[in-house]
Amino acid sequence: MDTQQAQVGTFEGAIKADNATIDNASSRSCIRTSTAPISGRVGLRLVDMGNMVHATDTNGLLVITQLQPIATLFSLPQDQLPQVMARMKKGAPIVVEAYDRDNTTKRPRKIADHRQSDDTTTRTYKLKAVFDNTKNELFPNQFVNVHLLVTRRKYCVLVPTTAILRGPQGTYVFAVGADNNVKIHVVTLAEANGNITAISSG
Repeated sequence: MDTQQAQVGTFEGAIKADNATIDNASSRSCIRTSTAPISGRVGLRLVDMGNMVHATDTNGLLVITQLQPIATLFSLPQDQLPQVMARMKKGAPIVVEAYDRDNTTKRPRKIADHRQSDDTTTRTYKLKAVFDNTKNELFPNQFVNVHLLVTRRKYCVLVPTTAILRGPQGTYVFAVGADNNVKIHVVTLAEANGNITAISSG
């Protein structure tokens, strides 16, 4: 009986060894098929057809650029950091909108990521916004203008920044009245954003 049990154990060991050989052969046959961990756009291939590929090669086969989602890096002056941090402390979402180079066509909008860093050489503050980019409106290395919404001001008059003048009486603008006469109005500035300035009073 002991001899028969030993023989059965020998046969079971042989079966396990054969299964291991089958699994090894299957894994070798799957090496030719590589599945990318992300989806995206494939750039120029780094290896031509017919070249020998080794596991120890320093260069990959190709480069896949992820499009969905896609991240946008942008910088803010350190003077605007308190406004951004105040909104973050409140837990309110910081909405980021991407525009094209001409600053006219709006791209997707997304809430900014809270990963940030401070650049001491340029005195700027770097932020990162991640966009879903479901329609592939954004492309890698594309230049975009980023609009960051941190506050909302109501009941402000918007004027071109070039209309704002400064003199001994302070900040003022010229305004045309109902009688077509031009008058000077001393104003208080609320916020300036590019070519537009908001006037809170005056």
